[in-house]
Amino acid sequence: MKIIVGISGGSGAIYALGIIKALKDLNVETHLVVSNMGEYVVNHECGVNIDELKEMADCYHENYDLAAPIASGSFKTDGMIIVPCSMKTLSAITMGYSDSLLTRAADVCIKDKRKLVILPRETPLSSIHLENMLKLSNLGVTIMPPTPGFYNHPQDLSDIVTSIVGRSLDLLDIEHDLLKRWGE
Repeated sequence: MKIIVGISGGSGAIYALGIIKALKDLNVETHLVVSNMGEYVVNHECGVNIDELKEMADCYHENYDLAAPIASGSFKTDGMIIVPCSMKTLSAITMGYSDSLLTRAADVCIKDKRKLVILPRETPLSSIHLENMLKLSNLGVTIMPPTPGFYNHPQDLSDIVTSIVGRSLDLLDIEHDLLKRWGE
């Protein structure tokens, strides 16, 4: 499998690191693209710099490089996840404003009907945010706010992150054993 991982500037970089690590552990090829604010937030929240982030992925693509393979529908992938997804990035994707590789790769997933999972990060949500999410949902994009459930009685932050990562992998149809499933 090949999955594009996009990181934009919303809070929640810990989820992005969890996704990248899980995909690596599952031998899923990752193509990483990070916005400028995404780079800042990963460093600010997790203490991980861009060079360390690049090492975590199989392929790293500069956000300004609109000639990168993931900018083309002829480059086959199994989908994309944007985690976290800022409202700026969400808005650009909704409007088809592909001025960066991150938004272009998302546009490719939409036009080619590939899986696109977005973990939006903002609170509270305005009517504009909700309308943009609804437009994307109507196009087949999966919107998954990283809102933890507590029915599995998480013991610490890593349990919460693992739960969100596991649910995200489910949405990309990637088999894993990160979660204790309901009823197990």
